[in-house]
Amino acid sequence: MTIWQGENKIEIHNSILGKESVYVNDQEVSSKYSFWGTSHEFEVQEGNDWIEYELTTGLGMYGITIDLFREGYAVIESSGGRGKMC
Repeated sequence: MTIWQGENKIEIHNSILGKESVYVNDQEVSSKYSFWGTSHEFEVQEGNDWIEYELTTGLGMYGITIDLFREGYAVIESSGGRGKMC
């Protein structure tokens, strides 16, 4: 899956062995093993600032869920919600 945030490309890749990797502009920023979902926290440079992101994957009632938060505000929220909307 690819998500564009301004000039930054955020991608999540999953392997059949359960490895989730998050890339920003083709550079790996987080990697974890999980079959049921996990949370990735990473920072992205936007101009002169470093911005904190959290990307969470999981399994919901209707399939895979992906939540992406930027500085605590929801960019994508498919799991039912916990954060503030932008």
